Parts: sequence; structure tokens; C-alpha cells
Amino acid sequence: MTALVSPSTNPDLADRWAWPIDPGRYDTAAAVRPAEKRAIAELGLVNLRRMARHDPDAPGWKAIRRLLRPLDDVAAALHEPATSHRRRGRLDAAAVVLLRCAETGRSYWAWSGEEWAHLLGKDLQGFRASVPAWAEEAARPQLAVHAFLLGGFADFYKLGSFGRLALAWRVFGRDRVDGEIRRIRKVLARWGYQLGREDDQLLPMVVCQVLLLNRSPHLEDLTTNLFEQIRAERLLPAARGNTLHAMQRAVAELGFCDPPQRMTGRHSARASGGSPAWATWVERWYDTSTLTTRVRGSLRATLFKVGRWIEAEHPEAADPAEWTRKTCATWVAAVDRMKVGDYLQRTAGLKDHLGKPLEAPSKAGHLTAVRTFFRDLQEWEWIPRRFDPQRALGTPRSIAALLGPDPRVIADDIWAKLMWAGLNLTEDDLPQTQAGNFYPLELVRAVTLTWLFSGQRSDEIARLRTGCIRWEHDGTVIAGDSQQVLARDAVCLLDVPTHKTGTAFTKPVDPILGQALDTWQAVRPVQPKFTDRRTGELVDPLFAFRARKVSSVYINNTVIPMLCRKAGVPAADVRGNITSHRARSTIASQLYNAKEPMTLFELQAWLGHSSPQSTQFYAKISPTTLTRAYDDAGYFSRNVRTIEVLVDRDAVTSGAAAAGEPWQHYDLGHGYCTYTFFEQCPHRMACARCDFYTPKDSSKAQLLEGKGNLQKMRAMIPLSEDEQAAVDDGQAALDRLLGRLADIPTPAGPTPRQFDVPPNATLLPIVDVQQGKAPQA
Repeated sequence: MTALVSPSTNPDLADRWAWPIDPGRYDTAAAVRPAEKRAIAELGLVNLRRMARHDPDAPGWKAIRRLLRPLDDVAAALHEPATSHRRRGRLDAAAVVLLRCAETGRSYWAWSGEEWAHLLGKDLQGFRASVPAWAEEAARPQLAVHAFLLGGFADFYKLGSFGRLALAWRVFGRDRVDGEIRRIRKVLARWGYQLGREDDQLLPMVVCQVLLLNRSPHLEDLTTNLFEQIRAERLLPAARGNTLHAMQRAVAELGFCDPPQRMTGRHSARASGGSPAWATWVERWYDTSTLTTRVRGSLRATLFKVGRWIEAEHPEAADPAEWTRKTCATWVAAVDRMKVGDYLQRTAGLKDHLGKPLEAPSKAGHLTAVRTFFRDLQEWEWIPRRFDPQRALGTPRSIAALLGPDPRVIADDIWAKLMWAGLNLTEDDLPQTQAGNFYPLELVRAVTLTWLFSGQRSDEIARLRTGCIRWEHDGTVIAGDSQQVLARDAVCLLDVPTHKTGTAFTKPVDPILGQALDTWQAVRPVQPKFTDRRTGELVDPLFAFRARKVSSVYINNTVIPMLCRKAGVPAADVRGNITSHRARSTIASQLYNAKEPMTLFELQAWLGHSSPQSTQFYAKISPTTLTRAYDDAGYFSRNVRTIEVLVDRDAVTSGAAAAGEPWQHYDLGHGYCTYTFFEQCPHRMACARCDFYTPKDSSKAQLLEGKGNLQKMRAMIPLSEDEQAAVDDGQAALDRLLGRLADIPTPAGPTPRQFDVPPNATLLPIVDVQQGKAPQA
């Protein structure tokens, strides 16, 4: 282990703790002298342990004075009451050290950290195994003090569950250590950390160990390098990493060190490999480009993949200046045939996807990266303009045809259950950690309802700022908790920050959301300002706690699984996993299909889209709305009509119908048609009054209508194009229809011209088809 920070000598601090042991005052020779060995042996165990019957005037004490004096000075400098139990432990610890010096022939000034760690043992059993049986347990913490003050021991991670806080109290003083812990607690409590509570046990354990490692009880002496060294050399258990992070943030807030850097240990190694010449150009582009860090990093990884392809397939193209249209065409073709895993630096996590063809979005991303790279290099005049990147590296039509937004609407029944779960969240629903709820209920509920009601992207939700909710009535600003009459009808407005496709804007939202955000803001602890990654401004994020912003992936990773568990619905449906962005499409579609729907342009403004074309991808027409529109269009009723039919049941039951007697009588208004295949008659719309026709004013018709055993029913008749026109367009179309039927034979044989049909023939009295249940009388 490298040397830790040496004891501070800052003279500006009040109540400066003085290092009790100054090696310059002692003889620190490494070797134990022969006379000292003999004296230790002659004094014996009773004297070395300084028991009640020991001889304080024995001559051996003078011989070992240089070894005994520092041990006694350490014991005298400790900040703890000298009880009989502790005194016995101190004396036994000194005896153990003296005997070990005689045994090894080296003074404790020269002992290594390993030797001190072996003497102390990794636990109490290890301690008992390394010291004589007579040594009391109380000797172990006293030996740790000697190791710290005399031997510079700092490998506390080797001691297991050793009482580090008690050690810090002994060395630095309890009041001084507790006072520094309170300073850190005050900052963390203001930010909402549970570490800031007085009943917390984690913070004192970490703070005392950091102070011991720094060999100073003052926060002012803590440095950024010390925190980095503790992490790099793993001087604290991994489980204490979050507490160390919080402690450094508090010390940085007090102005004594830099805040901790964003942790990157869990991320994959930075992309590399491929042709060195190509890598040099990529790094130069990366350092110059003004794209966001995230986008630059993504393009850089793809460009290194290109470099590995170049090294394997076309080493002559390692210099971008040597690329031609032919090289570009070769790369486009390679991308079109590329498979998952090809030319990758690492394939961990790809599992079953290895070897499958790249999907269209991935292919387009590969081409975009190289296209952007060459466009910038040409614009910056780093390479000659030998081709147009937009054309030579354009996305082929076969790939572009497979691209496009695909918002996936969540089914109404599942969405209703998720909304119920969000509106009824309780403490028991929140994910639990060892310390309890990671976020308070008010924060989780506010984030959840924002996802359910705002229709915003997860990034926009995470970047909402304090004061983003406003209440207005007819343009008059009203406090959200106002009891005024106007407040009952107030409109809740949400201020959305600058986002993916446009500048900041304001939209109306449901008052339930406004109340949830106001509730959280009322209890939100004061947080430090953060830099908005999109605008670069110092802002107060609404969703911040413990001095850190709520992650934009919190909704996907925590909120949605929590709601699915509470609602009893699966986390995925036939269209894939339920994600944060699917809510945006679901809300947009419901607004578009409402009883009083929003127009496309209104929905565009509400979603914050810069183009109505984007809104069209989100505003999906629901099957219910589409069915209603289909019914209103009357496609079926337009092409089919009904006519009243009288069925003579007497003729059927008596057998007369079987003998050829008419039994169906189609009501033509002015008479009846007895033709059995009436729906196939070309003259059904304007009867030619053939032999199957019976006028209503005839005695035959009167006898038919007088029968008591008649059944009235309606028959559906499909209409031809000309007949439909006659129904819709009136007399002119009817005249045209009559003209075309003039020479068409009737079921009886003669044509209408032969019958001399009068020119004022009337249209068949048919009615529209009524689908569904008829209204009750």
C-alpha cells in the first residue's frame, strides 16, 4: 500500500489535535540490542505485565527504557478514562509488544503492516492465536493504538469487524470525532440522506476510518487524493462505497475537497482497437466535435468498429484521406450483410443475438456514424473532399424502408390498472433497501403520476425543475393550495424544459398531477444546484434527493415494475416490454380518440412536437373509434336495403305453395310481386308489372290483405351501382335506369317496352338497413 497522507500541521485550526508521538524524541533504531533482549528475559512475565507483585526497581527496566517509554507515552495520551479493565489491557499490550521485539530481534519501529496485522489478528480468535494465552482481550484495542501511533499502521481492512470508532475516540478524542461527524450529518440531513439521522450507524463507521487513514481528526485536512486512494486501493469494504461517496459530497460542500467523480467502474472499457492510423483520426475527431458527450461516445465506439473492419479487410483505407466512393460502397455493402458480433471488441451480454443479422436501426446507425465522421473531416478541411458523404454513405432504400418511429400503445385495460396502482401507492409498495425506502413516498408518487399523466419523455421528466407547476384561472395566477372559489376551477399548467425536438413550452395537465408535484415540492429537502446537461444552466431539478438527481432510467427500472406488481399485470405484453416511452403514445392515442378528441395540431402542441408528422406516429386511432367511424360511413347499409314481405302461412301449411301457388308477396307500395326470386329480378327497383304483379286496388290483393294468417318480415336486397344511384340521386338516375331496362325481359317473359310501362313509374319503396338493436317503443 502506498503511503497515506501525513499528519496535518495546519496552524489555522482551533483546538488543533497534537500528534502525541514524535519519533524525533526517541531512539528508533530498528534492531533490538542484546542487552535489551537479556533484560526482557530477566524481568520475566510478572514484571513485564507489571502485576501487583512486580518489582518497579528491577535493573532491567533501565535497559529497556528506549522501548518502554514510547509505549507508556501512547497509553498516557489516550482520550479515555483509565479504568482498571483498560489499565490491565494497556499493560498486557505493552508486555506483548516487548516480548515480540525480543522474539524477532527488531523493534516495533521497524515492523511492517503485515506484522502488525498478524499480531492483531483478523478477528478475536486470530488475536488469541498470535499472542500468549495470558493476554486479555482488552489488549487487542490497545495494541491497535500502538500499531497506529508507533507503526503507522493503516491496513484496518485486514482486521475484520474491529472497533474503528472506538479507536478513533481513543486517539483523537470522542468530542472531537463526534463533532466532525455532526458537521457531515448536518449537510447530509439537509439533502435528505438517511445518513443524516442521529440513529444512523453507517456514517460514524466510515468517517472514523477515513480520519484514521488521514491520521488527522479534522475534516479540513481531507483531500480529494485521499478519497481517490481509498477507492483505488479498496481500503474500505465495498458495501461502504455509497457512504464514502456521500461523505465526500458533504466534505466537498464544506469546501475542503472536490466532489466525487461520476462512477464508471461498472461500465465497459472504453472502445479501442483496429488500425492505429484510423484510431488517431477518430480520437482527433472526438476531441473536436461539439456533439453531446453521449452521442460522441456512441459514434466513437462505432468508428472503432469500422477501424477493426479496415484492419481486417481493407488496410489500405486506414487513412480517411484515402477513402473514395468505392471504399464507401464497400463499407455500405459490408454493413448491409453484417451480423451481430462482427468486429466487436467485446461480446459479453449479447447471448443469443450473436450471429444474427443486424437490424435496420443498427445498420442505419453504423452508416450515420461514418457519414458524420467524414462530413466533419471535410468541413474542417482536414482531408480533401473526394466524395459527398451524404450520397456515398447514404442509407440504402432497402434499409430506410424498415425505419421509422413505432410507438406501441398499451392496451386500455392494462393502462387503467397501472393508473389505479399509481393513484393508490403506499409505503408498502415502494422498493426496500437495508436502510428502508430509498426515496420518500412523496417523491415516488410524484414521479409515478408524472409518467402516468404528463405524456413526457423520461429525460424530460427527470429534468423538470422546481416551480414547474402553475395554477391559473382566466389568466390569473392562483396558489395551488388556495381555498378561493376561483381555485376550484383553476387550470394546472406544467412547464416543460428544453427537450429533444424544441424549446421549453407550457402544457395543461390534470390537477391530480399538479397536486402531487406540489406535495413533493413542499417536503423536498434543499438540494445543491445541478448543471442541466442539455442547456448547460445551473438549475434546481424537481426530482432530486440526497444531492443527486433521479435517474432518467428510474421509471423503467423501478417505477414500472412496481406498478405492474401492484396492479397484477405482466411487465410485458404482445408488443414488448412496458417502457416509459409507451406511456407517451398511449396518452396521445387516448386524447386523439376521446369523446371530444383533440385535433392533430392541438395534440402536436401538447406533446411538444416540432412537426405534425411526428404526432401522427403517436396518435393511433383506436379500434373502437375506427368501428364507430366505419358504422357512421354506412358501407353495409349503402349497398343493401330491405323490403317488406308478406308470407302466406296458409299457403305453406296447406301444400298450395308446393303446387305453385304464390306464398311470398313483396310489397312494392303500389302492388305486390309474387316472383319467388325477386332479389334477382332486374326490374325490382321499378316494376314493369309483368304477370307476377298484383295491383293493391285489385280484389286479389284485398283478399290477401284480409287473411289473418299472414307473417310480415323484411328481406335484404343488395343494390347494383345503377340502383344505388337511383336511391341516392333521385328521378334523373331513375329515368336512366328505366331506359336501360326497357328491353330487358321480365320474369314473365315480355320486356317493359312491350308492356308499355308509363313514364311516371315510381321507385320501389325500400328502407335503409338498421344495424344493431332497434330502439324500444
